Amino acid sequence: MATLLRKIGLIRLHDRDTEDPKHHQGSLKGTKGNTKNNAKQHSQTTNETNNLLSTPEIKAKKLDQHSMKDKPSVKDKQQGKDTKEKQQMGGGGGGIGVGKSATSASIPPLAPHRQHCTQVRTRRLMKELQEIRRLGDNFITVELVDDNLFDWNVKLHQVDKDSALWQDMKETNTEFILLNVSFPDNFPFSPPFMRVLTPRLENGYVLDGGAICMELLTPRGWSSAYTVEAVMRQFAASLVKGQGRICRKAGKSKKAFSRKEAEATFKSLVKTHEKYGWVSPPVSDG
Repeated sequence: MATLLRKIGLIRLHDRDTEDPKHHQGSLKGTKGNTKNNAKQHSQTTNETNNLLSTPEIKAKKLDQHSMKDKPSVKDKQQGKDTKEKQQMGGGGGGIGVGKSATSASIPPLAPHRQHCTQVRTRRLMKELQEIRRLGDNFITVELVDDNLFDWNVKLHQVDKDSALWQDMKETNTEFILLNVSFPDNFPFSPPFMRVLTPRLENGYVLDGGAICMELLTPRGWSSAYTVEAVMRQFAASLVKGQGRICRKAGKSKKAFSRKEAEATFKSLVKTHEKYGWVSPPVSDG
């Protein structure tokens, strides 16, 4: 079969090569004529088509289609809006560099109100530290916990010398009552949290964990005019009024106060007093 096809191909090639040139030229002329006729017919068809498309009805339809194509759809609008929001939030595309810069730019700076509160707290505490160091009566001394301006260890060196608590301090060689005072972000507009660390005290409005039952240490009783010195003087008076004593019971006297327990106790007593009212010191104590 393949041999037969080759023979047919050779015969056709032979016929083409031995074809009369004149006949070939004639055929070319016929082809050119046909091409001209086809071009003329195509031109006429194109003109007719253009004339048909130029009618007012078709023109109006084409304009409507064109406007609908150019007008963005609701879906396209939503996609564009989503893309814009992602870019603003730092989640849009545009490469790793753009995404990284957008993400860092999306991190909000410190809020102006919070920054202002921090500055007020810092200035207030620096001023109070200077005033406490100027005291000549050695009533209290202050040490910063880990050099943190907002966390103080306060040593109360003096209470009423006619009290039983002062006698306990002399007998047990206790030079001071150590308290921890931590200041919240919005100090002095909110009270500090204060608790006793050592020694372990009984009564004197000192509760579990070393929590202190004083109304002025609560949001309800606090005033921004109170200084740390004034608070410590009030605490010293409350110890005496509440008949505070140094615990000497075996086993219990060496048990350390706990901050977690103090916070829980203080939260509970605040709820109780807000419900039933504050009477500190008790009426029976005058």
